[in-house]
Amino acid sequence: GLSITDHDSFQGFFEAEHLGVPLLPGVEISAEFEKKSIHVLGYAFDPNDADFKEFCLQQRIWRRERLLQMCQLLTKNGMSLDEAEVVTTDDPNYTYGRVHIALALMKKGHIKSVSDAFKRLIGDKSASYVPGKKWSVQESIDAIHKAKGFAVLAHPHLIDSKSLSRRLIALNFDGIEAHYGRFAAQVNEHWVQKASARGMFVTGGSDFHGLPKPESYLGSASCPAAVFDMLMAHYQKIR
Repeated sequence: GLSITDHDSFQGFFEAEHLGVPLLPGVEISAEFEKKSIHVLGYAFDPNDADFKEFCLQQRIWRRERLLQMCQLLTKNGMSLDEAEVVTTDDPNYTYGRVHIALALMKKGHIKSVSDAFKRLIGDKSASYVPGKKWSVQESIDAIHKAKGFAVLAHPHLIDSKSLSRRLIALNFDGIEAHYGRFAAQVNEHWVQKASARGMFVTGGSDFHGLPKPESYLGSASCPAAVFDMLMAHYQKIR
């Protein structure tokens, strides 16, 4: 079994739910906490909840606005890039991010790799970076709970401040993504213990993004079977 947790969209659930694999509704919300970018995972929610659909749609609208602003800055800074060269579909369920900008820059020959784009052009401290508007972490947790789902703190391994991670874990998350594909077992175990101390369950995620992140392959992390079964039982009850 698995859950597809695309950024700010759960259209993948509807596309894959008839393929014969035990599948949970999932989403990864790009949120903000104390001016830091934090990702919040939602699992086993009602995928037909109208308010939650609107919540995620608004985030995708903000993403599209940010993409346009970054294209304009790149062009101003000597890397000509039009929004039409990045946007390949007007499907409202499609989520655009910096990776799509990087791929478009590669296609035009401006850069050699996605990592090169992030290092030189669109990274957090670059001249063409735009932070964009996001929901807060608490708003994201509340929206997931309202849709009858479970909120999980995504890959806390990547948070570089221990005090920040403590403040995040103190929020009303249900679980922590302790098993993360890019890290060794002993690193993951640290977060398993953190979750256990607070009575939270743990999940696992590969952070698979396809071509842009070849080091994070599909299936590189797993979720404890008991947790998956619990989430599936909840979903079957609410659907």
